[in-house]
Parts: sequence; structure tokens; C-alpha cells
Amino acid sequence: MQEVKLTQMVETSGCAAKLAPGTLHQVLDSLPVMHSPDLLEGYEGSDDAFVHTLPSADDTVMLQTVDFFPPMVDDPYLFGQVAAANALSDIYAMGGEPKVALNLVCFPSCLDLSVLREILLGGQSKVGEAGAVIAGGHTISDPTPKYGLCVTGFASKKSIWANSGAEVGDLLVLTKPLGVGIINTAVKAGQASEVATKKAIESMTMLNKQARDEASAFTVHAATDITGFSLIGHATEMAVASKVGITLYASKVPLFQEALVYAQMGLNPGGMYKNREYLEQKVSLRDSFAQEMLDVLYDPQTSGGLLLSMKEKDAVAYSRNTGYPIIGSVGPEGNTPISIHQ
Repeated sequence: MQEVKLTQMVETSGCAAKLAPGTLHQVLDSLPVMHSPDLLEGYEGSDDAFVHTLPSADDTVMLQTVDFFPPMVDDPYLFGQVAAANALSDIYAMGGEPKVALNLVCFPSCLDLSVLREILLGGQSKVGEAGAVIAGGHTISDPTPKYGLCVTGFASKKSIWANSGAEVGDLLVLTKPLGVGIINTAVKAGQASEVATKKAIESMTMLNKQARDEASAFTVHAATDITGFSLIGHATEMAVASKVGITLYASKVPLFQEALVYAQMGLNPGGMYKNREYLEQKVSLRDSFAQEMLDVLYDPQTSGGLLLSMKEKDAVAYSRNTGYPIIGSVGPEGNTPISIHQ
């Protein structure tokens, strides 16, 4: 296979390549909202996938999502795995089961087709691990490589998780550490250690299937996955959609320690600055924090973990069973959607 450094072909990588949340909202808010009695969840509430009823089914609903981005790793096979795990995550974040996927590919003519084959094999491996199948896709020629999936899944209408159901008194559980966006930036700059790189890859290629399966034994009031808009951004979406206030405890948030070091060095992705610019007025800081800690909280994640809002006894039991930490709590609406304590 052709030797290639995929990360050197892109300006931004992974979910850090998303449009800034403020820019996206500015455009979406100007569009008329389309309605259908069969569309149970659309994009208005910033949920992870849409939910649509099926004409011939009493309780089963269809979920669909799409996600693609430029590479954050140099290895084509790993890039395919990360992109697929990231796209599949939206279905898991809604409590669903992915079944069918379509490839989305942008591929430069300067690269050997063996590189594309490895990307597709990586994606196929994760889709297969999820118990789903790839049924086709679409490719275009583009100077910047990009890959992702459109994923269709199904769930029971009664078991759907949305980001709008968090209740006062709930506790919040996070299932993956933060910091992969910063580590990916360090990788692109040639500054990341092998240990940090390995940790980030292991996290990004891990499906959220097990976390979803384990949480299904409990009552989940609200859920989302943490991706390009950061922990603070996605927690803000949950708070606003649920009409509650969310408190995050920074000392409880799992993170890669190397990310703090690289943030101190200034190796922050551009998406982190965009997130902070849009979100900081929605956040109340209740204690003093090192700047690098705040950088991690605003860090755009690629294939991040699930953020689950559960009643206290369920959250405690889920955390005890899995080792996933409780990182926050839900209270009444306040002056800002998010408060952060040590």
C-alpha cells in the first residue's frame, strides 16, 4: 500500500472540522422547519438522529443519522474504524440498534486506491462489530480525503433516548475520557507521545454499544454523545432541550492527562476556540480553573462517549457496575444552562 500521512492532507481533523456551533445555528434558525406527524424527533432539539414511525409497525421506529469528516490518524484502516464508530454512535446515543449503513467517501486522485480500500475495510470492520451491514454508498473526487456513514437503525418507541428528558435530581454519567481532540492536534504537529496516541485511538475506535447495552438495564431520562461541540456544548444542548440547569464537576470528569499537557503547550484544535467563543456566555464558573482544564471541557471530541442523565439511584448503580464516573447533576433552570464546579 502507498505510504501516506493522511493528517498532513487536511486543515482540520475529525469532529474538529465541524462548522462552529454558532455558525450552524445561524443558518438553521433561518430555515423553515419541516413537519410531519410521523417525524417524532428532528433537528430542532439538536438530537443525535431523527426518529420516524414505520407505517406497518406498532412500536418500532426508524432512526437515521449521517456523519463524516477528514482523517485524524495517518493509518487509513484506523481512520475508517474511527469514522464508522463515530457515525454509529449517534444511533446508540438514541438508544437504538444500527442495522444498515451507506459509505460516504471523498477521495483525492493523488492517492493510490489501496488507501481507499483500507479506509473502507476499517469502516466495514466496525459496522460488522455493531451487527449491521454496509449496503452501498457514494464517492466523489476531492483533494481532501473524508469518510463517514449514513446509518439507519431501529428501536422501540418506548425505549428511545432523546436529549430533552433530563429531570431535576438526575445525575450525569460520562462513558469515555475527554481530550482526544487536543491529542489529535498534537499528533498532527508531531508532538504526541506513542502512549497518548494509542490511548486516543483506543477510545475513538471503541463502539458505544456496550455503554448503551449496560445503560439499557436502567431508566435513562436523556442521552447524547460527546462529539465536535465538546462536553460543555452537548451538555448545554441537553440543558436547553430539557429546560433544566446542569452542573458539571470538573474534578470528576475523566480525561487523558496528556491532553492537559498538550493544551498547556497551545496544541488546541481550532474547534476548541470556536466552541468556547460560542458557549462561554452560557457557562457560569463557580470556582477557579486552570486554563488547560477549561480547554479540555471545550475540546471537540471525535467518537466520544455517551452523556447519560439518570435518576440518582440508577446513575449510582450504573456507575458502580461499569466504572463510568458520575460527573454532574441536574437542577432547575438558572441564569446559565451550565455551571461548573471543581
